[in-house]
Amino acid sequence: MSNLKEECGVFGIYAGETCDLASDVYCGLFSLQHRGQESCGIVINDDGLFTAYKDNGLVNDVFSPDRLAALGNGNIAVGHVRYGTTGGNARENVQPIVVNHIKGRMALAHNGNLVNSYELRSALELDGSIFHTTSDTEVISYIITKERLSAPTIEEAVNRAMNRIAGAYSLVMMSPQKLIAVRDENGFRPLCYGKTPDGKYVVASESCALDAVGATMIRDVEPGEIVIFDRSGVRSIRDHCGKRKPSLCVFEYIYFARPDSVIDGCNVHAARSRAGAFLALEHPVQADIVVGVPDSGIDAAIGYSKQSGIPYEMGFVKSKYIARTFIAPGQKSRESKVKLKLNPISETVRGKRVVLIDDSIVRGTTSARIVRLLREAGAKEVHMRISAPPFLNPCYYGTDIDSRENLIACSHTVKETAEIIGADSLGYLSVESVRKIARGMEEGGYCTACFSGEYPTEIPKETNKNRFERKISDSQ
Repeated sequence: MSNLKEECGVFGIYAGETCDLASDVYCGLFSLQHRGQESCGIVINDDGLFTAYKDNGLVNDVFSPDRLAALGNGNIAVGHVRYGTTGGNARENVQPIVVNHIKGRMALAHNGNLVNSYELRSALELDGSIFHTTSDTEVISYIITKERLSAPTIEEAVNRAMNRIAGAYSLVMMSPQKLIAVRDENGFRPLCYGKTPDGKYVVASESCALDAVGATMIRDVEPGEIVIFDRSGVRSIRDHCGKRKPSLCVFEYIYFARPDSVIDGCNVHAARSRAGAFLALEHPVQADIVVGVPDSGIDAAIGYSKQSGIPYEMGFVKSKYIARTFIAPGQKSRESKVKLKLNPISETVRGKRVVLIDDSIVRGTTSARIVRLLREAGAKEVHMRISAPPFLNPCYYGTDIDSRENLIACSHTVKETAEIIGADSLGYLSVESVRKIARGMEEGGYCTACFSGEYPTEIPKETNKNRFERKISDSQ
């Protein structure tokens, strides 16, 4: 069995009365498309009758107007966009997962990754459970379902399940009568909720999805909190709050989230701009222009420019129709997309000393290609600056870094890496500074394990997968 690890987007809406919710979920998922481009799904709940459709592909490809209309009306709905990093992008792994059991139906959408998925799944299989996917989301659904057999309510079943599951999970789920939002005790992945002018409650991975449906953000779901939306209104269970130090994945600010989103009280654009400013202080250089790699490098480039006084210029044109290379599974796919994704503006960079800002270097191949593009466009010098520290450790919470062997910073010095990617110099943001990029969180609250090796939970003893190789053995 190969555990499927994901960086995804979740969305849910509670209307109370039956109405057209498919269009709202579509808009919400479209705004979360940056969090995953492999597959998507929507489940509509019409007073206990679930209608679902999900498939591989982008939101606007999977959900035509006719397909949305076929979902019908409902009073509750959940949706999901997915990016799987290993093992299988087969249709059975597409979310939300719909479960039918003796205590009623349940639909579940999950962002994150369990650190004890392998142990839980093994125990469930030995107890007779049969799995249909390679996703740890199905493990969560099994645990909740088993607890529901004795729990008086679905929310209490979720509360009990949280005693057994560990790691990163932001969940949006629905029963026939309730919409439920859940965030793990560490708060690894973002989750927030808001309200539309006509009274619908909306839950999403990022606030940009609330904006897309006209909802005003109320607040973030707190780490460890369970929020329930039903005919009685909104209430929460806080039994798991405050049990662990908050550990939001700092890469949400650096790369994953949209710049217009607000996560745990901090605007993403502002955080990236601060990262660029810190980078300019730590790694100054004599140069003519600052250029950001679209899209997530642009905000940091603006911050670097303001702090250093070096003018910011638009150095690349990005195709609007190519998915992100970092979350394109498979190295060959990533490399080919770089060629189509970016085109340098020769008039901007020719004869110039360029400070090139990007959000990360993982394997180094993409960075080498981007530097080469600038050289070919006539750049005199290219000084690479990275708005994150070097990746040195695997991530067990859902980011596409699960092996040290393919991390360039693990086997090469900064100087060697600069030579490999063809840059005149290279500078990374320090771990100390990356912990201060979000205002209000300067005293902590981040997970920086992939940079520092300081994990906020126990790390899994067995994962039984390798994200970089994407293999499933014959014995599995």
